[in-house]
Order: sequence, then structure tokens, then C-alpha cells
Amino acid sequence: MSGSIVVGKSAEEYFRELVGDALASRRLKVQEETEFYLVNLLARFLEREQLFVEAPGGGAEAEPLALILMRALAADRARRYQGLKRLGDTSLFVSGFFGDSLARAAVDVSYYIAMGGRAYGALGDAAIAPAGMTALYAELSARFEQFVDLYAEIAELSDLSSNRGLVRLYERFLVTGSRRVARRLEERGVALFAGPPRPRRGDVH
Repeated sequence: MSGSIVVGKSAEEYFRELVGDALASRRLKVQEETEFYLVNLLARFLEREQLFVEAPGGGAEAEPLALILMRALAADRARRYQGLKRLGDTSLFVSGFFGDSLARAAVDVSYYIAMGGRAYGALGDAAIAPAGMTALYAELSARFEQFVDLYAEIAELSDLSSNRGLVRLYERFLVTGSRRVARRLEERGVALFAGPPRPRRGDVH
């Protein structure tokens, strides 16, 4: 993918603005290092297609999270750090940007959240992470779901100008019931309704 997302801006500048605005609108306070990490993670994944590895028969494929974890646990300290970091980064990016697709997959978004949160949690251990990085990874682990939702909002903002984006947003609302997503749909003129009431215990049909 090209390094320029918007004419006149680098990928880092583009995502720095989006992440900063999303944090401010939610009144989320994070460490400066964490905000920097979230921006650069987006830029790295979109520029270098880090989601994929070379397939045995050629081409590229997404590597299962369980396989990334297994290799990390079997590796020495340096490679374990890189493996767990990749597991956390991949889980955060996929669950934030492709959560709608995961709702229809055999492995849903809660699996990615659990794997990513635990990977960053392990990196918060001083015995694995480089000096000075433990507080960063501890925050990424403790607030993993908040950052998934933050990435989801950024994905929505990048896609809302199309009908496809509105459909994806509506599907997200149906799955999550999120008030934020409902508000975003209403801002775009989409009328929402609560649907038929659930039958009460004892009702006769």
C-alpha cells in the first residue's frame, strides 16, 4: 500500500490526527507512549501488510493466532518478545478494523480480544519486555477493549462516505447494540428502532 493515505500527509500524520481526535472525543487519557504506539501500529499494518505470511504454495495467508502464540512460547527470550508483540498487535488491529467480519467467522472478536490482552499482559512482565516498556504494555493489556473500540471508530470514519460503510456500521450496531454506533448512524440519517418486544414469561402464543 502506498505510504501516502491522503495527499500531503504521511500515514503516521494521518493516523496521529485520527487517533488524537478519537481519544479527545471520548475523553480518554492515555500515556503519551501508548498514543504513539497506537498511531504507529496502524501505519505499520496498513503500509507493510503485516497481517500476512508467505503461504507454502506461494501467495500470502493470515497466520492463526494460536500458531503465533505456540511459536512465541517455544522461543528464546528475544523471539518470545517479538512473537507476543506480534500476537498483541495483530489481535488489536484485526478486532478493531475487521470486527464486523469476525462476527460471522468461526472465531469471533472475543477470542481476538482475549488473545491480544493476554499477550500484552505478558509483555508487561519486566522479565520479557525491554527496559522502560512495561508500563506501555500493561496499559495496552488493561484497556485492550477500549482500544479495539477506538480502532473501530477510526475504521468507521474512514469508510462512512460509502453505502458499504453504512451497511457495515449497521451490522455492528445489530451485533453490539453500541450507543456510540447508534449515534453515528443517526448522524447519517439512519432511523433505528428497538424491534418487537421480547415475549414475557407466561405469555401465551
